Amino acid sequence: NTLCDETVKLAYHGYRSKEKTFNASLETRYAPEQPKVLGVPQDIGRVIMNIINNALYAVHEKKRNLESGALSDKLVMDEMYKPSVLIITKLEDQKVSISISDNGMGIPQNIVSKIFQPFFTTKPTGEGTGLGLSMAYDIITKVHGGELRVKSKEGIGTDFEIVLAQA
Repeated sequence: NTLCDETVKLAYHGYRSKEKTFNASLETRYAPEQPKVLGVPQDIGRVIMNIINNALYAVHEKKRNLESGALSDKLVMDEMYKPSVLIITKLEDQKVSISISDNGMGIPQNIVSKIFQPFFTTKPTGEGTGLGLSMAYDIITKVHGGELRVKSKEGIGTDFEIVLAQA
């Protein structure tokens, strides 16, 4: 919980320092007493940071596209859209779960299966290396023996879940 909280604040303020007019609702729902997990805090923090930065980017892009009229009315009306990122921690079956959800652009279904591949990016040229989620996946699955899952609905948002065994 502490690692998540520190990383969330750092990511949000870092993103706002680059995008001065950006605002989003950040909500956290942390399980009361999370057990410790075996892992390298810096690596897990880096994964959380990457996913939160992607979530902030997604909600910011959606807001910009709505303001410019680039998105159709069927997604969300501009005046009703409030950029939002939700972080939840919970304990289930001796595993710690960290969920990061956004109400941004979402990932097209035909792309979801590719997002953990090295050098694959959904961002415009120059805005993403395509290594962030690939490295995040390797850190969680190969280094820490956990799982990194994604669910997304285009135009609605994306949910990432990091699952790690407790110590």
